Amino acid sequence: MPADRTTPAPASLRERRRSAAVQEIVDAAEEHISRHGPAALSLRAVARGLGMTVQALYHYFPNRDALVTALIAKAYGDLSDVLQDAAGTVVEDSSTSRLEVVAEAYRGWGIAHPERFQLLYGTPLRHYAAPVEGPTTQAVRRMGAVFQRELFDGFTPAQLAAADVPALSPPLREHLRQLPSNAQGDLPPAAVSLFLSAWGHVHGLVVLEVFGHTSFIGDHQAETFRTSVRMMIEDIHRRIPAA
Repeated sequence: MPADRTTPAPASLRERRRSAAVQEIVDAAEEHISRHGPAALSLRAVARGLGMTVQALYHYFPNRDALVTALIAKAYGDLSDVLQDAAGTVVEDSSTSRLEVVAEAYRGWGIAHPERFQLLYGTPLRHYAAPVEGPTTQAVRRMGAVFQRELFDGFTPAQLAAADVPALSPPLREHLRQLPSNAQGDLPPAAVSLFLSAWGHVHGLVVLEVFGHTSFIGDHQAETFRTSVRMMIEDIHRRIPAA
């Protein structure tokens, strides 16, 4: 006999209205950031754009940090969805790896949403501190999991543990072992080192382009990015011994 399953109660009218209002505020804040940049974000400016008082907005977000946290978590969530969808488009016999496609999607999102990308990775907003183990942490770990999965797809834990990387100090190895399982803690220390190297490589290239530091390459930035990522993947995979 199947186990009883409790059907969650539908949201009340008041809850639905609150959810719709929160979404409208977040959308307005994103629009404000796209026009003026993250540093110009304030509850007063968002409230003014919505035609409401800042006191009324406090009913949904008690302070600027709460709104910033929601915006960062949403940005990471949207970016993770884009990466996940990109990975799903790669066919089995494709000459392009899923990691290459995911990296291209990461670059594409950053270029298409430079202000939201700056909110995530630009100059930190003054006096803002993300909640410890809060929604922003969970959101970035979800995104990192996509990169981790595609980087190490097909390799066993034993192979990853035997990866050829420079010797890690005992304190660093111990620190890596203590990471939560959803924050690369389920990887051997050598694999974490490779993951951080790959992430820094991909992310660094995108940061340089989004912030305009590689404009001298002109229309060849996409090709340069693609070539660099492919070389990086080949180098990392050479460091992992065969099964």
